[in-house]
Parts: sequence; structure tokens; C-alpha cells
Amino acid sequence: MEEEAEKLKELQNEVEKQMNMSPPPGNAGPVIMSLEEKMEADARSIYVGNVDYGATAEELEAHFHGCGSVNRVTILCDKYTGHPKGFAYIEFSDKESVRTSLALDESLFRGRQIKVIPKRTNRPGISTTDRGFPRTRYRGRGSGYSSSRARFYSGFSSRPPRGRAYRGRARTTSWYSPY
Repeated sequence: MEEEAEKLKELQNEVEKQMNMSPPPGNAGPVIMSLEEKMEADARSIYVGNVDYGATAEELEAHFHGCGSVNRVTILCDKYTGHPKGFAYIEFSDKESVRTSLALDESLFRGRQIKVIPKRTNRPGISTTDRGFPRTRYRGRGSGYSSSRARFYSGFSSRPPRGRAYRGRARTTSWYSPY
């Protein structure tokens, strides 16, 4: 048992050493970048929209090769189906290439008119889907009830709705009937 415990400790130490070491140059493991590095890389990148679904990274690199040296081409795919989403990001080696690549906006690539704009940087904590207020405060029964109906039929109302007098719970038709 003591020998097995020593072997287990040795294996754990080896795993810790491997995790602390940086990945070898040929490894395609995840690269952790700081926010400044991401912003700097985004300043050298462009968004390409309306990309043909059959396009490859090599074809996109060839199309934008005249603008400057291309570091990376990323074609985004749907995580469930694996099919391309129809847009890509291209990272150049310098910022001047971004300005020259904007001239290819509305150019034809594989028979489609592509959209080329500078890539924007996502700022942490700022979401485009968060509107700052809840969409519905009260949950109705199914999709047929709006929040005002849910308040009206629930019997609780801080003030009566405009245009109608609140008649109390006894006069409303109840959606629940145990019989």
C-alpha cells in the first residue's frame, strides 16, 4: 500500500509539472491572452461577413493576401451541426493591413458580395443582449398571457388597469378547475 501511495504521489507530481510547463511549440492547445493582447490582436483583425459556406481558410487568405501578411484566418462554425456560420475573422501582422483590406468591402468572393469591417473588441461585463431590465415581470400561463393579463387574473394588482375597473377575484373566470 505504501508503494502504491508513493507511485500515486509521483504521478501527481508529474501531472503538476506538465500543467505548469508551457505547451510545446507544435501543440495546438489553448492560448491564454491578457485583455491588452486581445485588444491589440483585434486592432489587427477584420470581420468578413456573407462568406460562402464552402469557403476554406486558404481561399480567404489568398483573397486578402494582397492587403498584407495574414497571421490567422478563423471561420466560425455552429457548435451543434459543425456547419460554417457564414462569417470569418482575419488577423493580419500589422494594423496598416486592416486599412488596406477595407477596400475589399463589397467585393466578390466565390460569387458572393462580402462585407469587410474592422473587428470590434468585446469588453468584459458588457453584453449586447442584456437590456438592463427584465423582459417580463410576471409569468403568465403559457404564451397566451401577457404580463398585464397575468397581473389582472392573478387577483393581485397594486392599482387597477387603465380603462377598466378591477372587479375582484370572484367575477373573473378562473383557468383552473379541479373538476
